[in-house]
Amino acid sequence: MQRRQFLLASVATTALAAMGPMMAAAPKSPLLDPWTGPYGGVPDFRKAKVGAFADALKHAIDLNRAEIAKIANSKAPPTFANTIVALEDAGRPLGRGAAIFNIYASTMDDDAMKAVEKAMNPVFAAFGDEVVQNPALFARIKAVYDKRETSGLSPEQQRLTWVTYRRFVREGAALDTAGKKRLAEVNQDLSKLYTDFSQNELLDEESVWLTLEKADLAGLPDWLIAAAAEAAKDKKLDSKYVFANTRSAMEPLLTYSTNRTLREKAFRMWTSRGDNNDAHDNKANIAKILSLRAEKAKLLGYPTFAHWICDYQMAKTPNAAMDLLMKVWAPAVARVHEEVADMQKIADAEGAGIKIAPWDYRFYAEKVRKAKYDLDESVMKPYLQLDKIREGMFWAAGEVHGLKFSEIHGLPTVHKDIRIFEVTRGGKHVALWYFDPYARAGKSSGAWMNEYRTQERFKTPIAPIVSNNCNFVPAGDGKPILISWDDATTMFHEFGHALHGMNSNVTYPSLAGTSVVRDFVEFPSQLNEHWLPTHEVLSRFAVHFETGKPMPDELVAKIKSAKTFNQGFLTVEFLASAILDMKLHLAGATPIDAATFEKTTLAEIGMPDEIVMRHRLPHFGHIFGGEGYAAGYFNYMWADVLVADAAEAFEEAPGGYYDKALCQKLHDDIISVGNTVEAADAYRKFRGHDATVDALMRDRGFPAPKKS
Repeated sequence: MQRRQFLLASVATTALAAMGPMMAAAPKSPLLDPWTGPYGGVPDFRKAKVGAFADALKHAIDLNRAEIAKIANSKAPPTFANTIVALEDAGRPLGRGAAIFNIYASTMDDDAMKAVEKAMNPVFAAFGDEVVQNPALFARIKAVYDKRETSGLSPEQQRLTWVTYRRFVREGAALDTAGKKRLAEVNQDLSKLYTDFSQNELLDEESVWLTLEKADLAGLPDWLIAAAAEAAKDKKLDSKYVFANTRSAMEPLLTYSTNRTLREKAFRMWTSRGDNNDAHDNKANIAKILSLRAEKAKLLGYPTFAHWICDYQMAKTPNAAMDLLMKVWAPAVARVHEEVADMQKIADAEGAGIKIAPWDYRFYAEKVRKAKYDLDESVMKPYLQLDKIREGMFWAAGEVHGLKFSEIHGLPTVHKDIRIFEVTRGGKHVALWYFDPYARAGKSSGAWMNEYRTQERFKTPIAPIVSNNCNFVPAGDGKPILISWDDATTMFHEFGHALHGMNSNVTYPSLAGTSVVRDFVEFPSQLNEHWLPTHEVLSRFAVHFETGKPMPDELVAKIKSAKTFNQGFLTVEFLASAILDMKLHLAGATPIDAATFEKTTLAEIGMPDEIVMRHRLPHFGHIFGGEGYAAGYFNYMWADVLVADAAEAFEEAPGGYYDKALCQKLHDDIISVGNTVEAADAYRKFRGHDATVDALMRDRGFPAPKKS
């Protein structure tokens, strides 16, 4: 369920994602050139030379600095046009260069690129503070903000003014001179620590792996063995089998291997990323990050960093977020105990002579699923081909959003494996979608969506360019890549983020696409997961890779009947990470030792012994690799509340998930409006009421929370 969008650290100029015409003089570096060619221009990765990134981006910052100075020092009275819109149009060369920089940082992060990141991230942070702390600029923004309701501005223009002003205030524009100076120092230190944390995490994923012999493969299905053999070839380890230190490799190994000793070894390796007391250890970085964040929050006038983050979310307060998490925690833990009891019975019946441990959970959960539902992953997998699932995503997007996807060739990409599709509606161009499906050295693990270019239309219509990124391992010999049900769900999830970006139809890029509050951005993506298990998708695209026959109705029925299976595990491993994230950031200036805090806090909340957090602290990149999900990992659960409620609307609609009227309402009220509307108001308009936790509990098969 991971979403990763790499952005410049704290740069408050709001046009960084906008890639249209420039105001400043033509940039000297080809990296910063306006994007040319078809579809309103596309990024030309042939011009991207990693060794030239730093100089080009520094030049782009100089260009943007000149634009900011022109706006801030204008003698004309501040207006929406000469201040807010001018800011929105500034930074175009920097936006183009930053887009390519971020793509390389997430997908092509070799040693040379790592060095550029280390050099440039503090520069970005410093420039962001420079812009925010420009008193003349902020004075003009505030002047427009103070008169926004009496200046004849449209609702969207008022919203942009509010968002711009709020962003500057949140980043310290109203601080005194001493406060601004110290905040800039804190941001500098944090930018370096975020880079160090992320690179340590990646290094532990790339430099450590399991090399197995044929005798070690007991229980593993053919498709997994073939992928491990292919991975071994890449490392020049012929006749061996390699499993990378990533979720996509480790989870299936832990699910199928009958070798318990091997499972334990793999589990400990995987869950110890960033926690090996070596050069890549992240525990000291965590302590420094938390201390600096606490200081940052105090400087900005908030009790804790969690209060600063939540203030700009739907949740509004840490208490509201924690209240939701703890309402779900108790029934989820109770369900885990039931799941473990079921697994222990099977282990005992087999004479295993063990007590279920974390490295046993996935293995015995599959046995329980087979026993209870006559369903196991190996039966589903032959029907789940990567390319067919992608086609299913396209088909559903056509039915729900009226979109058509057509592959195009000949455009430059950052890597040869990337495919490009034109997205149209009614024959008119809507967007480009880049698909980067395979794992490789230097690529971040997991799956995510990224925006190469954000939609806008305030000067001239500019169509979005978005990407989805995964880490599948090719099967080799031209064989189709078979994926798990969870992988298929993740693909629909990340594609939901892409659809959010593609369907955007707003005026200003700062309000476009996925530029919404974080606990709302997961709503469209998590809702999109619900189209995968529909009969319409499975009957067309879940076809056997050898026979071409669709998934049998009885297998579909088993999948649906097992919907709430293992929800205790899935919910608890997520909630543990979300709760610790919030508690860490509510601790304020209290010094934190990551190892001690993780152990004691999990014990305090009653973490089952058989599960570990989905993301242990030393590799919790969501919250320590930047500020995107810091004190906000709860966002996924907050969005799940909305999703469960919205899903009931589709289930009750005459046309189900393909009900034309409700799909149109989803588009009009949610998917197309970006941040032009307050998130809570947008949802209320779509659904007719606020969401409560009750629908979520029903969806997961948990008992309804007791009324207080």
